[in-house]
Amino acid sequence: MQQNNLQHAFLADLDKRLWSAADALQTSLDAANYKHIVLGLIFIKYVSDAFEQHRTALYEAFANPDSEYYVIGMSEEEILEELEVRDYYTAENIFWVPKNARWRFLEQQSALEFPQTIIGLDGREKRITSLNRLVDNALDEIEAENSKLKGVLNRISSYQLPDGKLAGLITVFSITDFANPIYKGEWVNLSSQDILGHVYEYFLGQFALAEGKNGGQFYTPSSIVNLIVEMLEPFEGRVYDPAMGSGGFFVSSIKFIERHAGKQANKQKVRKENIAIYGQESNPTTWKLAAMNLAIRGLDFNIGKKNADTFLDNQHPDLKADYIMANPPFNLREWWSAELQGDVRWKYGTPPEGNANFAWIQHMIYHLAPNGVMALLLANGSMSSMTNDEDKIREAIIKADLVECMIALPSKLFTNTSISACIWVLNRNKTGDSLEKIKRPNNRNRSGKVLFIDARNVGYMKSRVLRDFTPEDIAKIVDTYHSWQQGVGYENIAAFCYEADLEEIAKNDYVLTPGRYVGASEIEEDAEAFDEKMARLTQTLKAQFAESVELEEAIREKLKGIGYEF
Repeated sequence: MQQNNLQHAFLADLDKRLWSAADALQTSLDAANYKHIVLGLIFIKYVSDAFEQHRTALYEAFANPDSEYYVIGMSEEEILEELEVRDYYTAENIFWVPKNARWRFLEQQSALEFPQTIIGLDGREKRITSLNRLVDNALDEIEAENSKLKGVLNRISSYQLPDGKLAGLITVFSITDFANPIYKGEWVNLSSQDILGHVYEYFLGQFALAEGKNGGQFYTPSSIVNLIVEMLEPFEGRVYDPAMGSGGFFVSSIKFIERHAGKQANKQKVRKENIAIYGQESNPTTWKLAAMNLAIRGLDFNIGKKNADTFLDNQHPDLKADYIMANPPFNLREWWSAELQGDVRWKYGTPPEGNANFAWIQHMIYHLAPNGVMALLLANGSMSSMTNDEDKIREAIIKADLVECMIALPSKLFTNTSISACIWVLNRNKTGDSLEKIKRPNNRNRSGKVLFIDARNVGYMKSRVLRDFTPEDIAKIVDTYHSWQQGVGYENIAAFCYEADLEEIAKNDYVLTPGRYVGASEIEEDAEAFDEKMARLTQTLKAQFAESVELEEAIREKLKGIGYEF
């Protein structure tokens, strides 16, 4: 089996097994609660595996005469003592994991009776009354020893999960070899970090589905995230998401970079270290999920010192970002405060107090670097609203030539809302000049032009209630956008894409709905003659009428048989 197919098969099987084990907790807890237990265990497993992997490498180095760490005459006991020096780990950006927080310790103790006595970080004995408390203690110690994780990890004791079920879940994760994955006898080329990161992301999506409307608040479908990332191509620079949820855009950006790691961009090797991550989230639980998600990926990040309201407590007031990607809450009503009156961010007009759509847009424009590009998801109403001066704000943004592309999306893409959405792509620099060419060397001058894409009919029904994009669907939209930017191979396609200038948009009252511009697809000529077609359809209708009469009689007889004749 090819390695790529092997990886997919391994991960799919792993997802199924782990989710099945985690989902068994539903009998005791709802998804909103058992999410924290499962994701907390995944996090402990990740930091512990990364720690143990480096510890093993250090042990081998201490025992190798050719290594810079080798010391003549160093005993086994001395090596083991040296392996507990935290600087060896923190110097390599690896979380320091105390002995009581290491997965092997949790696994061993979970098989024993409670209460138990352990030695705490302060060297004193500590009485642990349950397995839940033991896991909480592990989380306490990890946070205490790693400042980056302060206030991030959720404790689980309050959910009162039976110790037996928790022990079973620990066993499932224990028997899964993340460090040396094997599938059907073949080694799989995936690191522990890759696998656990994938599992974490998969679980976020599953929990969002399980929680329905509330779950969608922290999760944007991966296909939509990938679409935006592939369009913007964040190779290097500052990436910002002011409504980051669980950090999906950041993770996808890193994956994008990793896929292009062998390519050249701006005459430099593409590396994830070239990306600086900035984010903000108001929900405290979601803020913690994001921090864990980014930490699992081994990323350095700045998501503020706390969860905070983006409008009232901006955690990055001086940031000018090269890329902004976001899925803020649609049509947010309760957002306004009197102190926001006259805010420097409202350059194009004060947003209405009862809808934050144009507050989000202007907040992001304010934080956009001179050569920056941004994309955000908003409700369709943002493209055409004529109330509360939203039309005037939209007009001002269009006249400033910031709008580069508008994409109408199909319905049923999100777990948390049935509202149809669109993607706004805004660009500070569409000129194709030397400044833009630093990051996007192939782009032509698109000043005064806007690309409209109607993707309402793109995608497939993933389930009865949820729609999704295939990789081919994403590529179709992305390729159209990039071809248009570069002026190579692009052409208007009826009912799908169209280039409009600002004059044409002005004639349409500055409405940005793609359907108004792309037109309708050409109707294929019907080869069947009208008379023949009508004769065929009439016969079909006659047969259907006859069948309807027969069904009606059959129903009457059934009802008569049970005493309901009419």
